[in-house]
Amino acid sequence: MLQADRYGIHTMKFIPSEFNFLFQKKSTRVNLKRLILFVLVLLGVIFLFTFLFQVISRYEGQEHSWVSGFYWTMVTMSTLGFGDIIFHSDLGRIFSTVVLLTGVVFLLVMLPFTFIQFFYAPWLEAQAQARAPRKLPLETKNHILITKFNSVAIALIEKLRAFQYDYRVVIPDLSEALEISDLGYNVIHGNVDDPDTWKGLQVDQAALVVANDDERVNTNVTFTIRELSDSVPVISFTNTEDAVDILKLAGSNLVLNLSEMMGQALVRRVVSGSARVHVIGRFQELVVAEAPAMETPLVGKTLTETRMRELTGVNIVGIWERGQYQIASSDTVIRENSILVLVGTVANLRKYDELMGIYHATDAPVIVLGGGKVGAVVAKALEERQIAFKIVERREGLDVYPEHHIVGDAADFAVLKEAGLDDAHTVIITPNEDDTNIYLTLYCRKLRPEIQIISRATLDRNLHTLRRAGADFSLSYSTMGANAIFNYLQSGEMVMLAEGLNIFKVDMPEKMCEKRISDLEIRDKTGCTIVGVERDGEIMLQPDPDLVLKKVQKIILIGTLESEKRFWKLYNNGRPSEGRRKFFSKRMQKSMKRARFISSK
Repeated sequence: MLQADRYGIHTMKFIPSEFNFLFQKKSTRVNLKRLILFVLVLLGVIFLFTFLFQVISRYEGQEHSWVSGFYWTMVTMSTLGFGDIIFHSDLGRIFSTVVLLTGVVFLLVMLPFTFIQFFYAPWLEAQAQARAPRKLPLETKNHILITKFNSVAIALIEKLRAFQYDYRVVIPDLSEALEISDLGYNVIHGNVDDPDTWKGLQVDQAALVVANDDERVNTNVTFTIRELSDSVPVISFTNTEDAVDILKLAGSNLVLNLSEMMGQALVRRVVSGSARVHVIGRFQELVVAEAPAMETPLVGKTLTETRMRELTGVNIVGIWERGQYQIASSDTVIRENSILVLVGTVANLRKYDELMGIYHATDAPVIVLGGGKVGAVVAKALEERQIAFKIVERREGLDVYPEHHIVGDAADFAVLKEAGLDDAHTVIITPNEDDTNIYLTLYCRKLRPEIQIISRATLDRNLHTLRRAGADFSLSYSTMGANAIFNYLQSGEMVMLAEGLNIFKVDMPEKMCEKRISDLEIRDKTGCTIVGVERDGEIMLQPDPDLVLKKVQKIILIGTLESEKRFWKLYNNGRPSEGRRKFFSKRMQKSMKRARFISSK
């Protein structure tokens, strides 16, 4: 029933648009006039035959009403021929034959052909144009344009929908555009290298253009857009370091090298080398970092017993355990394989390193499966951290780190033994095929049940499968790209970290005013942690639990998406504040001002 209702709403939504597209074309109006003219001629022929029927009937001595005459004409022209009214003279039979042949030509040949050509075909085209239009209304503004429908676009759209952002995906192929539209996505039919496409999309009034194709197409797209607008921000994607400068020269405001980002993120999850912190995100003066607990005095202690806040000023807000993020509470016990999520200032984290950086998590080597672009970045990051590693790649003559290269198939037990699987502490799986990664994860977990396995996923839907296969951490290519774009949009208000962990700033809810932070028990009730309070532009980091919150203040929190939902449900009837809902248009104005400044430079 619900699906039927949705379909009905979807249909009603597009009917006015279909009529608009149908009648705005001059050719459609001309064809409609021709169709009407044909119908009038057909009606004239029918009435003429009805009149002649009366004349010939009287000639034969038959008496029939005008209704009977119209009935006979329609029955004969449509070739039904019931035979209840017939002529007996040769003249009547000749007339019947003429009416029959005329009906065959008009009703069975010309009418369907004319209807299809002059009305039905334009109607289908209008339907397609309504579902995948070529232009946007002139008043459209603050919208986000995406140049390719892929896994990154899907992940980004989910986030945009959650915050009610207006978006369009530009699809050059009409059939593909219609298929994607039927899936519920907002699409535009047009070629991304055509300036007229971007003019019709009101690109000069857009909030952001995401060029998420390959670097060559993205360069063309960016250069084309810059001919029309110097102000609209453009984010481009690439998988090669050499293309970064070219995309910036073309006019991109931000270039994202996802291979580099993925490789660095995979290495941050490695519990090897020292126990020093690894920065994963920043929010104004706040820094978010991760640090392994292995081989440190923290193992076996609760958060209260570590006294980490008193010693360093760092706040432990969460713990990763075998790929699962756990909200940290005062009685949470730190285990050998725990990775701590830390929040503090640069100075706080330096104090933490002075205290814990002297400990070594492990000196065991790391095995990198796959020597592609991501694998090369992983190897470089491991070398910088002075962690021993081997790369397993079936291709011979690997350009990067040939002395670490083991030639062979990663699914071959002998090859893995040669790479040092028996002694390795961690396996990092880097190929770009999710099926391969799931297979290798399951295989390595079977061979070494205690080993740390970190795997890359291209599609979000495979993250859960990788964890079930035995991955301690699985990072999504598409989520990483979507988070980077969203962080650019939300700069200064929200930062999305790995696995849905976010830092966000909100207006002080009335229910929290005039109360001490410790009395609110926000962490226990929602899973969020207050890591900062802002007042008159000044930020108080790591506020004292006895601080009384004021209405004029804003608070900075860290937590997962689910934690944020619980926060809004508890403190604002399940909805973000009015200021948060209006944030998008203000953020877009700031983004466009920043883009104008960069362009002028």
